[in-house]
Amino acid sequence: MKIPSKLILFLMILVTPVAFGAAHDHDKKSEAPAAATEYKYKTPKLNRAQFDALLANPEQLVIIDVRRPDELSTKGGFPVYLSIQAKEIENSIAFIPKDRSIVTVSNHAGRAGAAADLLSVKGFKVVGAVGAQNYEQEGGKLTKVVPPEPKK
Repeated sequence: MKIPSKLILFLMILVTPVAFGAAHDHDKKSEAPAAATEYKYKTPKLNRAQFDALLANPEQLVIIDVRRPDELSTKGGFPVYLSIQAKEIENSIAFIPKDRSIVTVSNHAGRAGAAADLLSVKGFKVVGAVGAQNYEQEGGKLTKVVPPEPKK
């Protein structure tokens, strides 16, 4: 069966806008921010107001930031914190004070919630988990430390 070339050309002209439209829609979807995953931990996720209230009594608080160093330097963090990456929490329990309330920090509180739940099981007084980027989106101020220039 031989299809005339004019018919093929006509069909291609009809299909082309649909193909480009689909590609265009796909590009827009990939530009949209990823949907936030649902917070699924026992430890409460703190908003800015709740966290600021805890920061009013810093002598009773330990902030444990479980993010990687590159995340801390690019996204920012809080002025005083104990930096223990999420995968090292269990190995670092001996260095975490038990006489203070603990707030764990990650970008959107996911890793912070997991670390907080682990610390709670180990007997620590964990009062919440906070997402640094969520805190900033709610109007909070993060501290950004610029890494020093490498020595020449």
